[in-house]
Order: sequence, then structure tokens, then C-alpha cells
Amino acid sequence: MAATRVIATAGGALHQGNNTTCFLLKQTFSLRARPCNLNLNPNLSRSPKRLFTCRALHTPQFQIKEEGQPETFDHRVFFVDNSGKKVSPWHDIPLQLGDGVFNFIVEIPKETSAKMEVATDEPYTPIKQDTKKGKLRFYPYNINWNYGLLPQTWEDPSFANSEVEGALGDNDPVDVVEIGERRGKIGEILKVKPLAALAMIDEGELDWKIVAISLDDPKASLVNDIDDVEKHFPGTLTAIRDWFRDYKIPDGKPANKFGLGNKAANKDYALKVITETNEAWAKLMKRSVPSGELSLV
Repeated sequence: MAATRVIATAGGALHQGNNTTCFLLKQTFSLRARPCNLNLNPNLSRSPKRLFTCRALHTPQFQIKEEGQPETFDHRVFFVDNSGKKVSPWHDIPLQLGDGVFNFIVEIPKETSAKMEVATDEPYTPIKQDTKKGKLRFYPYNINWNYGLLPQTWEDPSFANSEVEGALGDNDPVDVVEIGERRGKIGEILKVKPLAALAMIDEGELDWKIVAISLDDPKASLVNDIDDVEKHFPGTLTAIRDWFRDYKIPDGKPANKFGLGNKAANKDYALKVITETNEAWAKLMKRSVPSGELSLV
């Protein structure tokens, strides 16, 4: 029998029972509501106004439901609402919570190596372990930060970014590296604030890494931009870049490259990336661009 664990929400009180952990939402959202526009920072865009588009959850709590055993091909981590209906962590969890705060979904907890990711080509886009050549994928060493995605974002593979060597998007949601001290759980949703952005180029594809921190971290109030990261987490931005640059080398592949002068960009640039990829996701959901094998459910 598959285990069911309540792991995450957009934020709230924690209750624990037998094999169940509940996070109660402090604010409610509407499930698959009409798109809503949240203006974060209109001065960052090329157009007069650059708006966030969201569809969100209307439920005081929701759960994750695991099917299959971890580290098997059948293992899936589904998200369900309070009625037990499956929802998509990519499409149905809101991106922005206001005041520069975003939802971040943990796929890979810090100090683990199983390469977990949202299955963008499966209905309800559950989290599963990636595979390659018929084998489950593991990083050659543990990742040192919580790693996952920003919901309602998409790196458009047809868009050539002129600021990053004309690289095309990697067809996935935007990745987040969360630098807080606490180890997250697979499927947990953390409220984070972006701090910086790294433009990783993986085999010619642009694969953004947004560096962020959970609002629950003890140092969260001290870090608000890239300079604060260097002050309070010295060496972390370089360590993140080097980790993602080199992690494929043990498998005999070349090192990944980075655009933007091989350096992390500041918070404003990170917010610009989030805005643009949220707009790309909105076009995807409206079928304005081809979805290919991606699941829009």
C-alpha cells in the first residue's frame, strides 16, 4: 500500500500524526481560477508592465501521496488537495505570495544525491527519480543545498536568450537553489525570497538557477540581495556555480558553462528571469506555443 504523507503547503501550522504531517494554509487560493495578474516590479521589463500570471489552490491543506517505493522506477510523489483530487505541483501551486515572496517546491533535499524531479510529461506532473539508459540517476556526490523548482515557470525551448549567448530554454520549470540551514523534504513547499541568478548552459541549453533563501531561515532577514549572500554566506555563490559546473565530469562529460560573465546576477535580474519564465508558462498553458510532450494537467 502506498504511503500518504502531508508534507507541504504555501505556509502554515504543522500537525503530525501517524504517518501524516499536515501544513495548514494561512491563506486560501482558488483552484484553477482565471489567470490573475500580480505586478511585482514593472521597471524590470521591456514593456510598460510585466505581470505575474497565476492559478492557485483553494484549500486549507493538501497532501503528497507517494506511490511505489523510493529508489524504484515506479516511485511517484503526487500532490492532492483536501478532497483527494490530484493537482499539479508545476501548474496548480501559485508562484507568488506577494511582497517578493515565492513558493519553492523541494525536489532534492540537501545532502542527498537521488536526482528527483517533476515529471513534466506525466499527468499531474508528480515528482519522480530521473532515469538514464535504463538506470535511476544519482548525482556523483550529495548536493549541498535544497534544490527544486518555481511553480508556474517555464524555460521556453524556442526562445533564444540574446543576453546568454543565444541559448535556448531547457523546456523545464526554473530551478531554485535554497541556501538555508534546514534540510527540506521531497514535496515540501517553502516560502522563499530570490537573491541571485546563475545562467547555467548545459549542452547548449539555458538552465537558470535562482539562488534563494527560505523565510524560516534564521538568517533570512539579513540577506536581501547578492551582496548580502557574500557577506553572510561567504563563498556560497562560487560553491553553487562550481558544483553545477562540475557535477557531470565524473560521468565523463564536459563541465557546464555559465553566461553573464561566469558570475551570479543580482536580485533584480533574478526577478526579471522569474517574470519572463512565468509569462512563458502562461503562454504554454494558453496553448499559444507548442507543448510537445509536456503535460498541461
